[in-house]
Amino acid sequence: MATYQGRMLEALGDPTRRSIFERLAAGPRSVAELAADLPISRPAVSQHLKVLKEAQLVSSTAVGTRRVYAVDPAGLAAVRGYFEQFWQRAMADFAEAVQNPIEEEP
Repeated sequence: MATYQGRMLEALGDPTRRSIFERLAAGPRSVAELAADLPISRPAVSQHLKVLKEAQLVSSTAVGTRRVYAVDPAGLAAVRGYFEQFWQRAMADFAEAVQNPIEEEP
């Protein structure tokens, strides 16, 4: 696995980070908004966002004195591309099995 994709998967391997990422998939949010929905502190949310940002899964924009976080479309596309390779292989194997079924012996 490439280092870039490995960092992404490791970042999403943590349940709290995955929860934050899933909330951001619904739309951009600030740290305060995210922390209000989670059983962790704002500083903890910030630390998780830092990991997600370093993995290029989220981006942030300054809005006044706060930062608003959102899913990074390029990062999401990279994760999808990683899993797509497995899906394509599974579909090819399925097509092969349908076209050439194994006959059972009596």
